[in-house]
Amino acid sequence: MEWPDRLTNLPTTMVNHTLRSGQSINSDGNVVVLGDVNPGAEVAAVGHIVVMGTLRGVVHAGSTGNEDATITALELIPTQLRIATHITRPPDGCSKDRSYRPETARIKDDEVIIEEYNTPK
Repeated sequence: MEWPDRLTNLPTTMVNHTLRSGQSINSDGNVVVLGDVNPGAEVAAVGHIVVMGTLRGVVHAGSTGNEDATITALELIPTQLRIATHITRPPDGCSKDRSYRPETARIKDDEVIIEEYNTPK
């Protein structure tokens, strides 16, 4: 999967800590969180969102409508995940296998899909 230049060329906000409940980040570019995003925390970005930890909160990539935006985390178990105008959440009673494999959420065929992260070539 290639990351489109129009998103990778946006400014990137680095968050050097875990986001706790009640904290929020809103960026006109991409966001990289060096920590976890806990339940009750929110991250919104015009571009991509990368979480170098566990994502358990609410995330919205492509917040201005860009469906090329992605959300990547070392452990992806969000309360709610949005890309552009697409919204999804885990099914009720769903417990994720703790595979500890990085995953990426993106739009494919007008649906949010989650797949194992692969390094861009």
